[in-house]
Amino acid sequence: MNENVSDACTGAVETNVGENGGPVEGDVKYFTLEEIGAHNMSSDTWLVIHDKVYDITRFLEEHPGGEEVLLEQAGGDATESFEDVGHSTDAREMLQQYLIGEVHMDDRRKDSAKKEVQTDPKETSSWTTWLIPALIATIVGIMCRYYMFDHKSS
Repeated sequence: MNENVSDACTGAVETNVGENGGPVEGDVKYFTLEEIGAHNMSSDTWLVIHDKVYDITRFLEEHPGGEEVLLEQAGGDATESFEDVGHSTDAREMLQQYLIGEVHMDDRRKDSAKKEVQTDPKETSSWTTWLIPALIATIVGIMCRYYMFDHKSS
């Protein structure tokens, strides 16, 4: 699939060229947004998440949220939608099996310098984990006190 193309004039420059005609560094293939946009059907579905290109065609029927949500993003950048849903660590790891390349450097967004959100299973506790039960316990306690004092005075 990959073939080395050398410059006949200088004989010194070698570039790896992938099957799509784009440059390949090591095992990484680069795709332009135009190429990615062509893969927007249920029979051929690609997504971009954090400048990485995924062929999720085989995953469409398995997606817990239904294939419609994936097809809405097909052929485009689904980073924001992916992060808004708050996918688990398992979902992020599962995504790696569908990785086929990266967005070409010329097509990457300027604000993509932000780090990917990494969730550590050990750090899954957030303020909502303890705040919501604490609020519920407080409300139940207040209701019990009110109920007890109200019935004693009657």
